[in-house]
Amino acid sequence: MTTNEVPDRTGGNSTHVDFRDPAVYSEYEQKWKTIPEDEAAWLRRAQEVADVLAIDAVVRDQENKSPRAEVALLKHGGLLKVLGPKKYGGGGQPWSVGYKLIRKIAEADGSIGMLLGYHLLWSTTADIVGTPEQADRIHKLAIENNYFIGGAVNPRDSDLKITSEGDKIIFDGFKHFNTGGVISDLTVLEGVHGETGDHIFAFAKTDQEGFQFGHDWKNVGLRLTESGSVKITNVAVPWADALGWNAASKTADPEVLGIPFASLLLPTIQLVFSNFYLGIALGAQDYASKYTLKNTRAWPYGGDNKDKATDEFYVLSTYGNFHAHLRAAVALADRAGEQVDAIFAKYSGDLATRAKLTARERGELAEWIASTKVVTTDTGLRVTAGVFEVTGSKATSQKVGLDRFWRDIRTHTLHDPVAYKNRELGRFQLLDEVPEVTWYT
Repeated sequence: MTTNEVPDRTGGNSTHVDFRDPAVYSEYEQKWKTIPEDEAAWLRRAQEVADVLAIDAVVRDQENKSPRAEVALLKHGGLLKVLGPKKYGGGGQPWSVGYKLIRKIAEADGSIGMLLGYHLLWSTTADIVGTPEQADRIHKLAIENNYFIGGAVNPRDSDLKITSEGDKIIFDGFKHFNTGGVISDLTVLEGVHGETGDHIFAFAKTDQEGFQFGHDWKNVGLRLTESGSVKITNVAVPWADALGWNAASKTADPEVLGIPFASLLLPTIQLVFSNFYLGIALGAQDYASKYTLKNTRAWPYGGDNKDKATDEFYVLSTYGNFHAHLRAAVALADRAGEQVDAIFAKYSGDLATRAKLTARERGELAEWIASTKVVTTDTGLRVTAGVFEVTGSKATSQKVGLDRFWRDIRTHTLHDPVAYKNRELGRFQLLDEVPEVTWYT
C-alpha cells in the first residue's frame, strides 16, 4: 500500500491521497496483452477481471483508497477500449456488449463497474455531440494511449463558465460531483458559454494545474468512484475541440447539435446506470448464496424445524423470488441494449445519416431504457436489502461485507428520482407521449 502526495494547487498545504500501488496488478498487463475479438471473448475477459476484483473487494471497500490500481487493472484487461474503432486498436463492439461488461464488473465491485460505465459513455461522447472528424480524433487519442476518461458533467451545476480567448475556450468554475476525475487521463468538461448561454462539451488532459480536486467523496456507497468535487480554473481547450461547434464562426453547428441524435447521450447513460445496478444486485445474490450455503443456520423455534438453512421454506422461497426477478431484469436490460444497438447501427456516422433519427424513435428508445431503470432500481434495492433476511444476523458483520451491495445501489439510485421515470412511462402508456428531452431523460 502506498500513500502518495499530491501538490495542493490552491497554495496551501499538500493533500495526501491514499491509493494502492498499480503494480499490484502488473502481471495482468502481459497476461492480457491482446484484446478479445468477439462478444464471447469480451465476456470471458470481463469475468477474469471481475474474479481478480472479487478477491479483496470487501477489504478495498473498507480501506476506501483512491482506485488508481483498479483503473490500471481495467486498462490491462483492455475493457476501456471495447467500444472503440478497430482501426485504432479498439474492440469495435456495440453498446450491448459494453453494457454486459459493466454489469459483470459491477457484480464483483460496484464502484469499478460504475467507473467503467461512465468511461464508456464519455469515450463515445464525440460520436454523438461532435463532428465525425472530432470523434475520430478523440478515439485515436484515447485508444492508442489506453486513456481512462472521467467527466465533470453534472448538469445541476451551471456554474462552470466558458469564455472565448482567440482560438481557445477557457473553462472556469466548480462542479460538486465529477466521476473518476482524480484518477483519469482525460476529463470531459461541460460548461455554459458566457456570451450565448449554450452548453459546450470538450475533452481536456486531466494532469494540469487547472484541475483542483476536492478529494471529498465520503458517501456511504460507491466509495471507490472518486465522485467528489472539482474546481476548474483557466483550463484552455482549442475551439476546434468544442464538440459540435464551428471553430471559424464560433457557433454551434445545428447539423450536429440541433437534431434528436445529439440527445442520445442521456438514454445511453441511463442504461449504463441500470446495468451496474443490475450487476450489483446479481453480485449480492451470488455473495449471499455462498454465505447461506456455508454459514447460515436453520431457525430452531419455528415448529417446523429443519436441519439446514437450505431446507427452510422461507429461505428457498426468498432466493427463488430474487432469482426470478433478476432473471427478468437481465432479459429486459439485454433487450434495451439491443434497442440501443439498433439505433446506433442505423443512424451513426455522417451528419446526413444522423439527421434521419426522429424524435419519436429517440423517445421510444428512452422508454425502453426508463422501463429498465425502474425495474433494476426496484429489484436491486429489494434484493440487496432482502438478502439479510436469508443470511442471518451474523451476515451484518463488517468483515462479511454483504452491506456494500446495498450501500452501493442505494447511493446511486438517488442520482435522479425514479418516480419521474414512473410518471414518464405512465404518460407513454396512457397518452402515447414520448418524454421531453432533458438532462436526465
